[in-house]
Amino acid sequence: MLAIAGTVPSEGFPLVDGKITMVDNEIRIDNRRVSVNRGTPALMAAAIKTAETLSQPAPFGYLVGDTGLGKGSRNLYKYLTDHLPHSILQTMTFHYLQPIVHWHKRLQQVIYEIKERPILIADAGFMYVAKMSGEAPMYDLFTPDIGELAFLADEKAPHPFYTRGFILHDENRVPDLIARAYDHNNASRFLLVKGKQDCLASRQGILETVDSPVEEALEAMGGTGDTLTGIVSALIDSGMSIPEAAVVAMKANRLAGFYAKPTPATQVIEIIQHIPKALSEILKKRG
Repeated sequence: MLAIAGTVPSEGFPLVDGKITMVDNEIRIDNRRVSVNRGTPALMAAAIKTAETLSQPAPFGYLVGDTGLGKGSRNLYKYLTDHLPHSILQTMTFHYLQPIVHWHKRLQQVIYEIKERPILIADAGFMYVAKMSGEAPMYDLFTPDIGELAFLADEKAPHPFYTRGFILHDENRVPDLIARAYDHNNASRFLLVKGKQDCLASRQGILETVDSPVEEALEAMGGTGDTLTGIVSALIDSGMSIPEAAVVAMKANRLAGFYAKPTPATQVIEIIQHIPKALSEILKKRG
């Protein structure tokens, strides 16, 4: 089973867990409804659509409100620390949580002790805390954009705000940033780097790239990186190897964007609705 943990930007949203469903343009978890725009809800919605297409069970979710002050994230860290030892998970994806190092260390100790450790995927704030804790290599997949990759590549930066200026957020420097992140043990087993050209990498360097179809309107749209993480998470949970899942996810995410015929007014939910068609097409081509 796939589990996804993250936050929504609402201080009053309580900590909830349960199977995630999708009705119209909302996700539902433990009788709570959340609009899908970007962030963790977009990731969850993309994972739901992917699981449905593959005839896989719905993912399980852990969700809490946090507007940046950290209270919700602390509550979720503690809840996961208490409950993960009793869960049977094949894949675990961590998304937007405040990077609180001591809580991360407690949670990772719990995960180390699980008899059958799930595949671990991290995006957004959870990549930050994994790197800040010195625990990046225990993860199987990070899904950074170029700016996040620059932080992973800066071995001295204690926080993304302090990424040094000479480590440029430049698409042309992606191979160098990847190599630097691995040289300093600040990367997971695989990296899925999101940008104008998406790429899959490991310690051996870039393994695969996907750069089409291209939709210029998607470049400024928030949430398309979240959908990519949701798709790849569900594909991995279905039994695909990480490299195969990453390539299929990169292609399907772009194709879903193409089918949405995006404009500057397009919302990420419109792309998510096209994931089943795009994914089915990619899988059919791969046989």
